[in-house]
Amino acid sequence: MHLPDPRDDGPVDPCPDFPEQFARTRRFSLGAVRAPSVSADGRRVVFLRTRTGSDPVSLLRLWQDGTERTLADPGELPAAPEPADPLRERTRELALGITAFAADADCTIAAFTLGGALWAVRTEDAVPFRVPVPGPVFDPRPSPDGSRIAYVSEGALHVVGVDGTGARTLAAPEGPCVGYGSSDHISAESMGRLRGHWWAHGGDAVLAVRVDESDVQLRWYADPFRPERAPRSAPYPAAGTANPRVTLHVLGLDGERVRIDLPGGDFEYLPAAGWDAHGPFAAAQTRDQRTLRTLAVDPTTGHVRTVSERTDAHWVELISGTPCRTASGALVEPYDDEGCDTRRLAVDGRAVTPPGLQLIAVHGTQGDAVLFGGAEEPTEEHVYRYTPERGCERLSEEPGVHTAAVGGDTFVLDSAGTHGSCVTLHRGDGLLGELATLTEEPVPQPRPRLLVLGERRLRCALFLPGGREPRAGTRLPVLLSPYGGPGMQLVRKGSGWQDAVAQWFAEQGFAVLVVDGRGTPGRGLAWEKAISGDQLGPALEDQVDAVRAAAAELPYLDLSRVGIRGWSFGGTLAAAAVLRRPDVFHVAVAGAAPSDQRHYDSHWKERFLGHPDEHPAHYARSSLLDDAPGLRRPLLLVHGTADDNVAFTHTLKLSAALLAAGRPHTVLPLPGETHLVRDPVTQRQLLRYERNFLLSALRPTGSQS
Repeated sequence: MHLPDPRDDGPVDPCPDFPEQFARTRRFSLGAVRAPSVSADGRRVVFLRTRTGSDPVSLLRLWQDGTERTLADPGELPAAPEPADPLRERTRELALGITAFAADADCTIAAFTLGGALWAVRTEDAVPFRVPVPGPVFDPRPSPDGSRIAYVSEGALHVVGVDGTGARTLAAPEGPCVGYGSSDHISAESMGRLRGHWWAHGGDAVLAVRVDESDVQLRWYADPFRPERAPRSAPYPAAGTANPRVTLHVLGLDGERVRIDLPGGDFEYLPAAGWDAHGPFAAAQTRDQRTLRTLAVDPTTGHVRTVSERTDAHWVELISGTPCRTASGALVEPYDDEGCDTRRLAVDGRAVTPPGLQLIAVHGTQGDAVLFGGAEEPTEEHVYRYTPERGCERLSEEPGVHTAAVGGDTFVLDSAGTHGSCVTLHRGDGLLGELATLTEEPVPQPRPRLLVLGERRLRCALFLPGGREPRAGTRLPVLLSPYGGPGMQLVRKGSGWQDAVAQWFAEQGFAVLVVDGRGTPGRGLAWEKAISGDQLGPALEDQVDAVRAAAAELPYLDLSRVGIRGWSFGGTLAAAAVLRRPDVFHVAVAGAAPSDQRHYDSHWKERFLGHPDEHPAHYARSSLLDDAPGLRRPLLLVHGTADDNVAFTHTLKLSAALLAAGRPHTVLPLPGETHLVRDPVTQRQLLRYERNFLLSALRPTGSQS
């Protein structure tokens, strides 16, 4: 087995500035409009954006009546070093400064934190002021009328007047393992519920979660790069182990407290909750994830009424923005129509979207209208509006990926397509204006060629040097660069940072092939559920089928030199490629790869593989450790030592299994990095290290054996 020398500088990079640009722009995220919040009357939009595409500090901005201005600039405000914020990791936040905020219903006041202190700003005068409360403050949220702010500090839920008066504690922590008002790890990471408290529509109470993690196993995280620092512990419910006990409470500003009668027993999860004009609501899910109940809550008694129950033989998929209700109280939720293999939008118990239009997310309601994201073709996502009078109509026009934020009769349309990105404001059917997008354009520009390959019509993107087919007789090494698992698509008509990285690798002389296989979203119910019980096998088979089908059509693809790189599940897929299919793959770079699925979190892994005590074979076939003796190809394992999502232990265990089997491999630890690599130096040097490793293994001297 040829093992590349990591010290090899490799050939000259034809695009040497790209790694620096990639790091400087934080993966081309700086300068983008983020988290737009639209006022109930549709006149104001509050949002986050940095000054330029390379400025890392995020400002709070306002659009009103056709003009933009800054509401709060962190550089002009005194702030201590920012304390640890668990949501920064869950939301994959890369910017600094003001990275999150919340506004009242009319967007007249916004609250945020800096250095753990509570700050607010009124949109009418744009003069930020500090609200004097003890910190560190987490997740501050103004009441609907803007008179008060609810926030979390050290496990307690507090309320204070915007002017700093009337401070009170609504719920205090009950020991070190029981707190109020914040999401737990799996709700934030695997269910998408980032919040833990919601104001009553009238502003006289708060709906809050109580999280009891007493029975959840602890993980200890030490930083070997800084041995003088004490290890820290954090609860982590791995597959098959105890979950946190999550309950829901109505906390009145008058001191009254009502516990909500959530279903007990197997209903261990609370994927969604909220409070609208019709009262509080919640969604409860069983541990096996095959049943999801939507509940209407009586805030005075705590009694609940089941308004909907969804079941599935495999798992009930959670859809962002659901459940919610229209102005008339009609329930908005997904409807999985197996007869036409379509996840449809249902309003008041009736499917209102046509077969073939896959529901991706619900963006919000406008009266009795519903704005939602849908896909008729997996490579695109459009914004649609359903109204009882007109049915469904598509609001986005250009091919690409479009999302929306809604307020009153106004919506913000965020569009990424083949002609670039833009953010526009619309009222009814008219265009109001545009929010400036200041992101840098990557050099080189991504030039993907979209393909449909194989009997399963796999959606693929091919990136070639210069974006052009090579001269006749040229043979290019192939580099697959997938994610390939549930929850993420990479092959889309809207350039993301992954496309920019793929094009840079193509400029190094690779034909880069990106494949969305079974289990990825946007292609129907059967496609998603095809990985039930085996998350890895079908995904790997689709990568193999795609590269072979591509080579059958494109004679310049050299199947004697095939590499693969990936991160997270894509890293598992990359490692599995060389471990299980060395006949196809000749080198792999596996970043932050789960190697033993039993060590990943309960909600995510049990969704696809079931409980490990009941289905141990599912976990074995989806894990890597038993495959270690079969390694015959070069394998680079990369992992952040402070990763609290896919713990560093995954790479250590795989490395130990490879060592025990006598199989040479390379391990690159990233000191202090989490699942999201943040350090700019590490970001750019990691790209170069991967490039050199892959080029060394796929040197044009013929196939390895």
